[in-house]
Formats: sequence, C-alpha cells, structure tokens
Amino acid sequence: MALSTAAAFLPLPAPAQTISKGSEPAVQERPLEIVKSSFARVMEAEGKQRQVEIRRVTEQLFDFHEMSRRILGAHWQEGSASQQEEFIQLFAEMLERMYLTSIASIPRAAIQFEGELIAGDYARVSSRIAGRRGDTSVEYRLVDHDGQWAVYDIAVEGVSLVSSYRSQFTKIIKKDGFPTLIQKMKDKLAKGDI
Repeated sequence: MALSTAAAFLPLPAPAQTISKGSEPAVQERPLEIVKSSFARVMEAEGKQRQVEIRRVTEQLFDFHEMSRRILGAHWQEGSASQQEEFIQLFAEMLERMYLTSIASIPRAAIQFEGELIAGDYARVSSRIAGRRGDTSVEYRLVDHDGQWAVYDIAVEGVSLVSSYRSQFTKIIKKDGFPTLIQKMKDKLAKGDI
C-alpha cells in the first residue's frame, strides 16, 4: 500500500480537450499541458470547490475502464459484465478518495513538470514533487482515445500504480475469487480505509 499512499500525493490531470476554431481542423492539447492545467485547476479551487474540482477532473481524464482492465490483467475476464462495471466504479472511488484526503497538502510550487514523450497513441508526462525527504519522480502514462488523452497509469519513483494494485488484487482473486475482491473494496470504502 506504500505506492497507494504515495500516489495520493500526486496532482490530478485536467480534462483532455480538443480545440477548434471555426472551420480549422481540431488541434489536440498536448499531454504535458493537460497535466499542468489540471494541477492548476485543482490548486486554484478552495474549500469544498476543490473537492468538486477533483471529482470533475477524475471523471473527465482518468480512463478507469482501461486502468481496471490493466490492473486485473488475465483475471478481468473472470468477472461478469456487472462485476467488471462495479469494480471500475469502486476503483474510481478509491482513487478519488485518496486525492480528496491528501491533495490539499501539496503546495503548487512543489511540483515541477519536466517534459513529455509521445510515441504514437501513448504519452508519458514526467514531473517531480519536492518534499521534506527529497524529490519524488512522478510519471503520468496516457493513451489517446479518438483525440482525447486519458491517464491509464501513474508511476511513482518508477513503480506503476497499475502494477502495484495488480499484485494485491491478483492475490485476492486467486485465493477467494472476483466477488470477494469486490466485497473487500466495498468494505475498505465503507470503513474509510483509503
């Protein structure tokens, strides 16, 4: 769960946008700008509005279906369509709660965006977050879905959020099955153990 805690201190990406002017072709916003502008949107919001903005951003940019499919890997097919949908919703809520409880502790000046790398339909945006114990490298991994960039993974110090959760969730599924994983996620959310 150390990765989960570290991921909770990450800035949120902004919604992917396509900009068009009149009859000109649409120009897709670059991944780096999406991430930077989202962090600004969340940090500029105050009080309860920040929570509203975090929810809006998570819904608009994160591709929870893609993340969920990657997290469960070969076990994705073990769940029924309704179980898969429930998993996606529970995972989205878990990730959102992590941000809601910790995003306020990051000063805007603490993050430095270093650049982006685009390779076809995939992109990586690299950043560093300054902290009391030194800098933490954070990489956003995005995929282009029909002209919209969406985050499908985040790596903290090179450790993938998707891989970390895959390891944890695979153990549960192998031992107790897909329905037990769903119930454990519900229990964690109900207790506020995020």
